[in-house]
Amino acid sequence: MPLHPSLGPGRVAVVTGAASGIGLAAAEKFAGLGMKVVLADANAVALEKAEDRVTRLTAHPGDVRLCVVDVSEAADVERLKALTLDEFGEVALLMNNAGIEGGAGVLGDLERWRRVIDVNLWGVIHGVNVFAPEMIRQSAPSAIVNTGSKQGITCPPGDAAYNVSKAGVKVVTEALAHELRNIEGCRVSAHLLIPGFTFTGLTRAAEKPAGAWTADQVIAFMIDAMSAGDFYILCPDNEVTRATDERRILWAAGDIVENRPPLSRWHPDYKAAFAEFARSGGR
Repeated sequence: MPLHPSLGPGRVAVVTGAASGIGLAAAEKFAGLGMKVVLADANAVALEKAEDRVTRLTAHPGDVRLCVVDVSEAADVERLKALTLDEFGEVALLMNNAGIEGGAGVLGDLERWRRVIDVNLWGVIHGVNVFAPEMIRQSAPSAIVNTGSKQGITCPPGDAAYNVSKAGVKVVTEALAHELRNIEGCRVSAHLLIPGFTFTGLTRAAEKPAGAWTADQVIAFMIDAMSAGDFYILCPDNEVTRATDERRILWAAGDIVENRPPLSRWHPDYKAAFAEFARSGGR
C-alpha cells in the first residue's frame, strides 16, 4: 500500500509531546522515512535526549530541530510554527500529541482540571488553529493527526478531567475533518489517533505489561491506517481486540438510545446485560 502522501523523503513533520512515548516513536518513524522532523516538548532535558535518538535515524544530521513548547500557550505554538517554516519552509504532517495524565474526578482539584484541559484540549486547538491555515495554503498533500483516547469515547468513571479533554479532542478533530473536506482544493487530511493500552511514560510501569502495545506498534498501525485513508485510527492492544472496542463503544452510545443510566457499563444493574452484549456481538 502506498504511504499517505504527506509521508516521504524531504517532507516535514512537526510532533508535539515528542520527547517520549508515542510522540518519540512517531518522530523516529518519520525520520526513518527520510522526513525532516521538528521535535516539540515542554521537557527541555528529555527533548535533547530525544534529539540524539531521532538524529541517528535521519538521512542528514541537519534534518532535526528542537523547540521547547508548552502547547497550552498559543504564543509557544506560534513560535513552533515560525521555527518550522523558517528552517524547513513547509509542514507536511502536524501531530498534536502532547498530553498529560488526568487524576481529577468531577468533584476534584480544579487546578488539576484546568491544567489537563489546557494541555490536552487547548493544546490541540492551538495546534490546529496555528498550523492548519498555513498547511491549507501550501496546496500540497498534508495531514494533521490529533492524539485522542478511548477514554474520550467510552468515558470510564474515575478520571473525568482526562475523559473530557480527550472527548474534546475527538469533537475538534471531527469538526476539522469536515471543514477541510469542504474547502475547495484543500489537500490536508485530518486523523484521530485512538491508542489502546500503550506502554509510555504515562503508564508509570517499570516494565511493559503483557497486555500493552509498544509505542512503535501504535505508530506502525497509525501509518497503515493513514495510508488507507482512515479518519478514526482505533488501535487494539494485546488484551483488547477491535471487536471488543466496538462493543464497548456501541454500548456507550446505547445509554442514550436506550435511556439507560449514564455509564451503565459500570452500573451493577447492567453488569450481566453488558457482558451478554459483549459476548454476542449484538448491535
